[in-house]
Amino acid sequence: MSEREWTLKPIGTIRSQFTRRVGTPVQSIFAPDSRGTVEVFPEFEDGLEDVDGFSHLFLIYIFHRADPATLSCIPYLDDTLRGVFATRAPSRPNPIGLSVVRLIERQGNILKIAEVDVLDETPLLDIKPFVPHFDHRDNATVGWLGKRLNDCSRYRADDRFGE
Repeated sequence: MSEREWTLKPIGTIRSQFTRRVGTPVQSIFAPDSRGTVEVFPEFEDGLEDVDGFSHLFLIYIFHRADPATLSCIPYLDDTLRGVFATRAPSRPNPIGLSVVRLIERQGNILKIAEVDVLDETPLLDIKPFVPHFDHRDNATVGWLGKRLNDCSRYRADDRFGE
């Protein structure tokens, strides 16, 4: 199988109150009161048609301020070295992030959002609707995170992946 390279062009910019990694929520579900906006570039605005009917959206973006990639790390919710693909750490071979945010409203090419865990000025790659019927699995397991889920809402990003 031949190796291919892909060039991805941002379709917009995510704006948030978070200008530093330290203190940023480590998952959007732990940030119910945070607010932000998604500015979709004008040439992609037509793609937002009908998005207003969804309460939540997946935002796919670039970890634009991530440290160089590593294949193992100590994730925010743990104190043990883990394989990067068993974490949601930002320092990855392809620094792609994924967040579920709540859509408050659409105003033209601007989406007002809540439950934001993304740094300000993050380049947006794509938006997909969150559909509970598709995106929920009854028998999903959570690996090493299982013992951390009860207290993880208190976690915020620190400087382990740089500033």
